[in-house]
Amino acid sequence: MSVSPRRTRRRTAAVVLAAVALVSTAAAIAPADAAQPTAVQPGPKPTLVEPDSAFQGTPDLTPSARTPAKYPQVAAKPYMGWSSWSLQSTNYPGVNPDGPGSFISEKNILTQAQAMASKLKPYGYEYINIDAGWQLGGDEYGRPVANTQRFPRGMKAVGDDIHKLGLKFGIYTVVGLGFDVYRDGNTPIYDAPGCFTRDIVYPDLRTTNGWDQAYKINYASPCAQKYADSIANLFADWGVDFIKMDGVGPGSWKGAPDDPNHNNTEDVEAWWRAVQNAGRPMMYTLSWSLSHRYADVWKQNSNGWRIDTDVECYCDTIVRWDGSVKQRWWDLPQWVDDAGPGHWNNLDAINVGVGEMDGINEAERQSYMTFWAINAAPLFVGDDMTKLDSYGLKLLTNREVIAINQAGNPARPLNQDQLQQVWYAKNADGSVTVGLFNLAETPATVTGNFDQLGITGKATVRDVWANKNTRNVTGQVSAALPAHGSKLYKITPNLPESPTKPADLTATDVSRTTVSLGWQPSTGASSYKVFANGKQVASSTSTSVVVSGLLPQTQYTFEVKAINGGRTSDASAPVTMFTSKSGGPVRYEAEASTSTLTGNAGISGCTLCSGGAKIGNIGYDASVTLNNITVPTTGTYLVKIAYTDGDTSRQSMLTVNDADSYWVNYHGLGDNDWGTPQVTYLPMKLQAGANSIKVHNPSGYIADIDWITV
Repeated sequence: MSVSPRRTRRRTAAVVLAAVALVSTAAAIAPADAAQPTAVQPGPKPTLVEPDSAFQGTPDLTPSARTPAKYPQVAAKPYMGWSSWSLQSTNYPGVNPDGPGSFISEKNILTQAQAMASKLKPYGYEYINIDAGWQLGGDEYGRPVANTQRFPRGMKAVGDDIHKLGLKFGIYTVVGLGFDVYRDGNTPIYDAPGCFTRDIVYPDLRTTNGWDQAYKINYASPCAQKYADSIANLFADWGVDFIKMDGVGPGSWKGAPDDPNHNNTEDVEAWWRAVQNAGRPMMYTLSWSLSHRYADVWKQNSNGWRIDTDVECYCDTIVRWDGSVKQRWWDLPQWVDDAGPGHWNNLDAINVGVGEMDGINEAERQSYMTFWAINAAPLFVGDDMTKLDSYGLKLLTNREVIAINQAGNPARPLNQDQLQQVWYAKNADGSVTVGLFNLAETPATVTGNFDQLGITGKATVRDVWANKNTRNVTGQVSAALPAHGSKLYKITPNLPESPTKPADLTATDVSRTTVSLGWQPSTGASSYKVFANGKQVASSTSTSVVVSGLLPQTQYTFEVKAINGGRTSDASAPVTMFTSKSGGPVRYEAEASTSTLTGNAGISGCTLCSGGAKIGNIGYDASVTLNNITVPTTGTYLVKIAYTDGDTSRQSMLTVNDADSYWVNYHGLGDNDWGTPQVTYLPMKLQAGANSIKVHNPSGYIADIDWITV
C-alpha cells in the first residue's frame, strides 16, 4: 500500500442522504460515479506504460469468450443525448428545491425531453438518460421498481412518452445484489424455478461496488445469470434503449489484485450476455473510472466506459474547471486506442450550455466541448435544456464539430511535457484534425508543427469554431490562447500525398546499442524505412521498430519515411537521441541515500519495486530529488521513470538542475493498486557530468517513484 494519499471523494452528506432516499440500496447510494478528485496539475508526452522486465505479479486478464453483439448498430458512433445527474447533483439555487437530489421526477425528465426534441434533436441528440434516483426497492423477484412518488406512472410510461418524441430512453442501475432485495435469501429469481437470492451470493455475504452497498454475486451459480437476465428482460419490456451500470470495478480506486470483492468482470460479462439476449437493442455502458488494466474485458463486454470520476463539482454550480474538467486531458491518453465502433471512451456529461449555471467561462466552455468532440466521446448534455443560452447553443449545435465527433476518430496528444498541448487525429482523406489547448493559468501561445503532424507542403487551415479558412499555410498552426483556451482546426494539404509523412516519431526505449521508435500510421503506407544520421538502418511494415547495431554513447538523429509501391513520403520530423554508455542504462533508485527528500516524502515498502522500496507521499511541499545522474556529453537522453499509481492518473514536474522543467503524466491503474510498477519515459536535455532531477508538484499529489534510468 502506498503512503501517497488517494484522491478524496467529495460528496456532501446531504447529497448522499438524498440519494439514499431516492434510490434503493440496490441502485446504490448515489449516482455516483461521484468520487471527486483532489485538484492536480498536469503531466507530459503520451506515455508508454509497460512493465519492467523484473516486475512480476500482473494478474491474468484474459477475457472469457465474448458473446457477440447482436445489434451492431448500437454505439456504431458515439451516442448523443442528455443525462439527469448533473442537475440532480448541483447546489445551484432552485434546481433541487426540495433538498439535495430532488430534481429527478417524471415531470422534470419529460420537460427536458421536450426541450431536447425541439432544440437539439435536429443535430443528432437523442438519448434521455435517467440516472440514479428513479428506483425505490424491488418487486417480489428482486427486480427494480420505480419510486412512485417521483414516477407515479412507472418507468414504462415515461419511456413511452420519450419515444413519442422520437427520442431514446436510458436508465441507471448498479452492480451487485441490493441489500434490500436479498430478504434473508428468500427472494425467488424470476423465471428460474428453484433459484433464490441465497443461491446467487457468497455464504459470507461479501459486499461489492464502488460504495460497498450491494452483495457480490457468485456467477458460479447458474441462478446468477438468470437474475441478470430477469432485469435486462424487464428493462427491454419497458422499452429501455440504454443501460448505465455504475460502481463497476476494478476501477474507481477499488479492485486491486488483492481485492477480488471489487472485481466485477464476471458481472459485466453476465450482463452483456443478458443484454444481447433481451430481444431489444440496448446500449450497455459502465461507470465509473474503470481500470485500464482490464480494457480488453470492457471492450468485449460493453458499449463504453467512463474513464474518469464525475465531472460535476457538487457545489453551487454544475462544474468547475479545476474540480475535474481539466483532469480529462491527463486521464484519457492511455485509453485512446481502445475507442472504436461499438465501444467508446466516456468523458462524462457536457456542461457548456448554460453559462450562468455551468461554473466556467466561455474559453473553458469551448475547450470542454472541443476536447469531447475531437476524442469521439459521447456527447451528452447535463445542463437544463430549457435554459440553454446563445453561446451554449452555438457550442452544442455546431454541425461541423458534431461531425468531427461522430466520425469516431479519437485524437491523441502530440505532447504532454508542457501545459500547452497539441492533440491531433489523422483522417482517412489525408487531412488532420488538430486541437490546441492552453492548460496553464496564464495566457500562452500554442503551436502545432506540420512536420510532427505529418503534413507536407502548403495546406488549407480551417478554424472550425470561427468558420474561417486560411489558404497556403506552411510550417505550423499557432494561436495565442487565454488561460484554459483552445482552437480547433482541420488542416488539409493542398496536394495530398500518398503515402503521407509519418507523424509523431517518438523514442520509446534506449540501450547502449539499440533505440526503439514508434510513430503514427501514414495514410496509404504499405511499409516504412527508418534512417539514422541519414543512413537507412531498418524497415518495418508496422509503426514501430527497434534499431540495433548502434554505438554506445553516440548521438543519432532518426527519421522515418513511408513507402507505397514506388512512392516515398517526405521524412518525418527528426528525433535526436543519445544511446546509453557502454555499461547500459544506469538505474538510480529513488530511495537511495543520495536522494534528497523534502516535506512528508518518505520511503515505502513495495514488494514488486526494485529494491523492495519506493518514495511515496510526494506532492505539495513534499518532493524527491535524485542526484548525481551522470552523463559524459551534453545532449538529449531518454529518461525512464518507474512508478506506482493506483489512481486514474497523476502528474508531476521534473526539474533538471533547478532550471528546465518538464511535466510528466503517470498513467494510473485506477484500482488502488499501489504495488505494481509501471514505466513512463521522457526525452530530456542533460548536461555533461552530474545532474539532479527533482520530482515534485506544488499543486497536487503525484505517483510514487521507484527509479529513474538514463
